[in-house]
Amino acid sequence: MDIPYTTKLRPDTGLYNGKLGMWLFLASEVMLFGGLFSAYIYLRVGAPADTWPHGWLNVTLGTINTVILALSAITTLLAWAALKANQFSRYKLFGAITIVLAIAFLGIKSYEYRDKLTHYQVHLKDGRIADGHMGEKTADHIVLHGRYVASVAETLNGHAKEAHAHEEIKIARADIKSMKNYGPAQNNFLAIYYSITSLHALHIIGGIIVLAYLWGPGSKMWHTEPERFTNRVEVTGLFWHFVDLVWIFVFPVFYLT
Repeated sequence: MDIPYTTKLRPDTGLYNGKLGMWLFLASEVMLFGGLFSAYIYLRVGAPADTWPHGWLNVTLGTINTVILALSAITTLLAWAALKANQFSRYKLFGAITIVLAIAFLGIKSYEYRDKLTHYQVHLKDGRIADGHMGEKTADHIVLHGRYVASVAETLNGHAKEAHAHEEIKIARADIKSMKNYGPAQNNFLAIYYSITSLHALHIIGGIIVLAYLWGPGSKMWHTEPERFTNRVEVTGLFWHFVDLVWIFVFPVFYLT
């Protein structure tokens, strides 16, 4: 059975069905991420003075990931352009580069998550607060690579770039009143940060799966229906550009403010 408008343009929209469907999907994605960014603005504006964290994220890693996604947007476009020029081997090259760049992005993001999830704030029974990365753990004590702070407010400015010397702090478990890592439950900043970036990462993973399929077994369609295959690559590229665009908002909002 011939599926209509897989290559021909619809007379009512001027688009083939795949592109029309992707634009409708991306419209819903705008509403999804728009709601999350609106929540961030609401929480940020409503936060009491001097209670919102600054400088907790690694700007260098965020910049590298921004460059990586920008390059992947270019290679995605070049892959589609190669097919339009009937250069299948160049498509394979640029498609492979896109996939590698996407995996590199996830690797850096995973490292950032690990850095935060191994960072702890420990409240002691004597009123002191220890802040640092978890080291050795035993039944009797824990070791933090960090510092003592006078109050929680002292931790709000600049974890990623602080100039404070870190030391090895050995803390007896009997002296611990409470402790938690810098996960989503730590505060509103981290809650919305993990919500948006993890959702974005899921989109990256989904994009990798589709890109890898089209690069691998799905590329067989090129030899039978080249125009339809090219359209599939174009539609996937639209999704990938949207993923890139979301990160362009994530980077300044979370890393630079």
